Amino acid sequence: ELSSFDIHFVDPELCKTLVELQALAHRRKVISESQSDAALAAKYDLSFRGAKIEDLCLDFSLPGYKDYVLAPQFANDMVNLDNLEEYVKAIVSATVCNGIQKQVEAFRSGFNKVFPIEHLKIFNEEELETLLCGERDLFNMNDVLDHIKFDHGYTSSSPPVENLLEILHEFDKEQQRAFLQFVTGCPRLPPGGLASLNPKLTIVRKHGSDSSETDLPSVMTCANYLKLPPYSSKEKMKEKLIYAITEGQGSFHLS
Repeated sequence: ELSSFDIHFVDPELCKTLVELQALAHRRKVISESQSDAALAAKYDLSFRGAKIEDLCLDFSLPGYKDYVLAPQFANDMVNLDNLEEYVKAIVSATVCNGIQKQVEAFRSGFNKVFPIEHLKIFNEEELETLLCGERDLFNMNDVLDHIKFDHGYTSSSPPVENLLEILHEFDKEQQRAFLQFVTGCPRLPPGGLASLNPKLTIVRKHGSDSSETDLPSVMTCANYLKLPPYSSKEKMKEKLIYAITEGQGSFHLS
C-alpha cells in the first residue's frame, strides 16, 4: 500500500511536509492517550515549524487545487490538531491512491493493448524503471571515451574535448541530467548506458563567429550531436556550457 513516503517520487517538498505533519499528528495522539498533566500541557505546545496548525489556515482541499475537496465530511472545516491525521491521509489518498485511480486504470488499459502487462511480472520495480525510464547512473567516466565519436576538427586528445570531459566529471547529478537533456532530449541514458545510445554521442568543432568565446554550444538532439566551440579555457567552456544547458532547455535557438 502506498504511503506519504511514496509521494517523494512525485513531489519531494510535499512529501517532506506531509511526513512532518504526520509525525505531529502521531505525537498529538500519544500525548492525548496519556493522563498526566505534563502530557496535556505538552499538547498545546505542538507546532509545525514554529507555528500552530490552526494559524496555517489550511482547509480540506488538495494543496494547489482549491476546488478539489479532500473529504466531504470536512468540507467546511479548517485543519487543526484534532483532524490533522485525517487531513494527511486524505492528501495521500488523493495524490497516490484513490485520487488517481481512474487515470491509472486508463493507463493500464491502454498500455495493455500495446504490451500485455502480464508479461511484465518477470521484472522487479528497479528493472521496470530502467526499461521504461533509462539508467539511473549517467556517466562512467572511466570508459566514456569508448562511446563518444569525435569529428570535424576534434579528436579525443583535443584540448577542448579534454576540458569538456573534465567538466562533465565535475558536474553534479542534476547538471549531468541537464547536459543529457540538452544534447539528447532525454535526461537519462537508455538501458546499457552510453554504449547503447543510438546514434552515438558525437562531438564536433563549432565554426561560428570570429570570436568563439562569445558563441554557445549548440546541438542536434535527433542525432545526439554536440557542436562545441573551441573555447580558450576550461573556465570559459564551463560558463558557456552551464548557460546553454540551463537557459537553452526546450529552445530551438541552440539547435
